Amino acid sequence: MLADGLSPRAVHEHGAVLTTALLDRLADWSVAPVVLAAQARVALGDEIGAALGARVALVLIGERPGLSSADSLGVYLTWDPRPGRVDPERNCVSNVRPPHGLGYAQAADLVARLLEAARVLGASGVALKDEGPALPSGAG
Repeated sequence: MLADGLSPRAVHEHGAVLTTALLDRLADWSVAPVVLAAQARVALGDEIGAALGARVALVLIGERPGLSSADSLGVYLTWDPRPGRVDPERNCVSNVRPPHGLGYAQAADLVARLLEAARVLGASGVALKDEGPALPSGAG
């Protein structure tokens, strides 16, 4: 899902390129249609994922603009999405905004690794962070 969240600029500038980079790395995954959501929040991915019967939801969303990062994009991963999921059940890769934050390839690689680890573990969020394979700092 691509959601404007708190920064439509982030989705406009980085959403399509990051989505393409992610799709290139998810060749062995079945991918549902991309959903575009206006004025959305991360939890909408739970509703959409449940409605589609998805095993995992990825929400690419504009993050809260800071003084110098109004174009920051975050990627939220939730295994077994359904209404009622809470933040500790999600992983987030934040500050996707080259050249000042994570680059597209680096972010896509990290998300793909998180997805593979979540598939093995059958969980995301603190369970993945605590029990999953070693991931670079900034993922969590």
